[in-house]
Amino acid sequence: MGIAVGFISGMFGIGGGFLMTPLLIFVGIAPAVAVASVSSHIAASSFSGALSYWRRRAIDPALAGVLLCGGVIGTAAGVWLFTLLRALGQLDLMISLSYVTLLSSVGSLMVWESSRAILRARRGEMTTLRRPGSHVWIHGLPLKMRFKRSKIYLSVIPVVMIGIIIGSSAPSWASAAASFWCRC
Repeated sequence: MGIAVGFISGMFGIGGGFLMTPLLIFVGIAPAVAVASVSSHIAASSFSGALSYWRRRAIDPALAGVLLCGGVIGTAAGVWLFTLLRALGQLDLMISLSYVTLLSSVGSLMVWESSRAILRARRGEMTTLRRPGSHVWIHGLPLKMRFKRSKIYLSVIPVVMIGIIIGSSAPSWASAAASFWCRC
């Protein structure tokens, strides 16, 4: 499983944790143990991917730093939630429900977008692209910062929020589980 998930995550540039953890749960490993066990896989694939992107100068250090700030906050929240759920005896249930919700949401969104694309193609409609210089609501937010390598000028609020959400998701569950096992 590790080789297959590593190959898929390397090919598509995704973290393997959201693939590996459900696979381990499906083969009978307890959810809390599966989440904790995947942390080494996540760390290895993330580090090797980051090195590769760094060599190609594809990383925006300012953007990565802002995402890191949000990720640290999210991870702290994930550790707190992990500890709380473990004390309540609901950890395994919440991990299983979280993965079902995540994978169902992603699958549903993919079906929705694919259906829309197929219908547009059958009707002969062209895909409407956003004009350069047009703005959406996110560009009106305060606390803007220029991310030079990404060539964007954007508020740090959505970037930090993305970091918090991702930080409190599967990777933080893994780090929380690892820290929990170390304390025991």
